[in-house]
Amino acid sequence: MKLVCSLKLFLHSSVLCLSSQCLAQALSPSAFNQAPDTTGIVEKTETSPLNDAVLRTAPEKISLDFPQRVRLVKLTLRNEERGWVDIRFRYNPLARSNFSWELPSLESAIYYTADWAILGINERLIRGSFSFAFGPGAKRPSLTKEEEDILLDQRTGDGDPTTRFVTPPRTQIIINQDPPSFDPPFTIELDVDSVPN
Repeated sequence: MKLVCSLKLFLHSSVLCLSSQCLAQALSPSAFNQAPDTTGIVEKTETSPLNDAVLRTAPEKISLDFPQRVRLVKLTLRNEERGWVDIRFRYNPLARSNFSWELPSLESAIYYTADWAILGINERLIRGSFSFAFGPGAKRPSLTKEEEDILLDQRTGDGDPTTRFVTPPRTQIIINQDPPSFDPPFTIELDVDSVPN
């Protein structure tokens, strides 16, 4: 009985010690980065539009051509302000090597980024992305992202890799809206004749 109690006390103090160490540790840059793709699938995947492409007009579809059969579990499209575009992606458990989606008409934006994730060999999750821009005056998304990083470093100070800036969500400001009116729950009527002298 004494051995069991001291073992419980040791385990409990070890857990407290571990949790306090976790809280006290600074975040490393790798905490924000995903593990590198050792399979080579990301590098060998062909996209349309090509990554970092500048197009004359908005694309009508996006496509992914993988070097082997995979299950596509995620495909999203967003603009530079992280505004999502509904491309009606639905997961299909059948493995294929080619995927293509028709796009709605895209609004003008500085650039768009498509993020994807697949289940490859041994059910390993592999992620990738590609960006493109279109329209007059458009420039390569990599140049725009580089400019954004420089501005962010100036805003946050020394460019500390453990500092991560998160774009605040969009807010909607409503101007010239009348405040709500509230009627009191009851009214008091005073009868002059019933008031005592």
